[in-house]
Amino acid sequence: MDFGEIAPQLDHQSVGDILAHGYHVFQPALDAGAAGELLAGVRATRAFDASLFLSEAEFDADPQYKGVNPQPGRNLLERFPDRLGFVEAAPQIVSALTAVLGEGYQVLDKKLVCGVPARSIPAWLMARIMGNPVNNLGAYVRPEYRDITYFMGIDFHQDLIDHKGREADFITLYVYLHPVGAADAPLFLLEDSHKLGATVFPHALSKDAAGWTYADGRGCQIPVRQVMLTGGAGYAAMWHACTLHGTQPDAADHERISLRYLFAKASAGRTGIDAVNATLSGPLSLAATRADLAADGSAAIKGNTVNQA
Repeated sequence: MDFGEIAPQLDHQSVGDILAHGYHVFQPALDAGAAGELLAGVRATRAFDASLFLSEAEFDADPQYKGVNPQPGRNLLERFPDRLGFVEAAPQIVSALTAVLGEGYQVLDKKLVCGVPARSIPAWLMARIMGNPVNNLGAYVRPEYRDITYFMGIDFHQDLIDHKGREADFITLYVYLHPVGAADAPLFLLEDSHKLGATVFPHALSKDAAGWTYADGRGCQIPVRQVMLTGGAGYAAMWHACTLHGTQPDAADHERISLRYLFAKASAGRTGIDAVNATLSGPLSLAATRADLAADGSAAIKGNTVNQA
């Protein structure tokens, strides 16, 4: 899908920011009113409370850990194509994406993501998921509501995690649909972490009084600075597929609903993402991206470093 005809510019601010630190924050933010209109439409479709979830007996009768995220034909955004222009046609978004990915960039994925507060999660489920590194709740959500991705905290990860064998030729764009503060499961991002290229999840991170140290398992380690992404409705940021980011459990009394896009390079010419990737010290793809899951897709390990953020 092509959202613009602006020529790539390798000196664009977005390219420079991703090259330097692995991410770019859009200033000014996107249209807060339009973000609110989309949010109202989303919230009108369901109650974001315990009614989202299966009962313990229902889940145990047929546990399914795979195929529970939004997909074509089961994606709530498909109901609101006329409300996404504030993102997809925003001049600052089109300009930045064209600079980073080139003309004719493509949508690899787009969906709504919901950070679920503890008050909305049944006690039986909370007991099972506490301490998991990735609490994607889709397996426990009623099938009719699996058109959104629901989570309760996700450890630091690269978005390459879901794309084994694919080169890091795409970026993530994240948009908050309402104000997100420190208690609203904001994204935590580790500056410069993209510089080590692709590494296997869970990632080798340690924290002391000086901050975070990130190791690639190949003999290199670097200091990385933690940044908390907070802002009002329409706050938007994008980052490299190898940039580490995560979120703590939602500590507020309400859900956090956001947009997440993956945009990919489509043209053969040299673009900003190629300039960035040429500077990375590690691989751009991995045959295996994670080591935290059992064969059925359930969590096989415990532990979560983002909760130290």
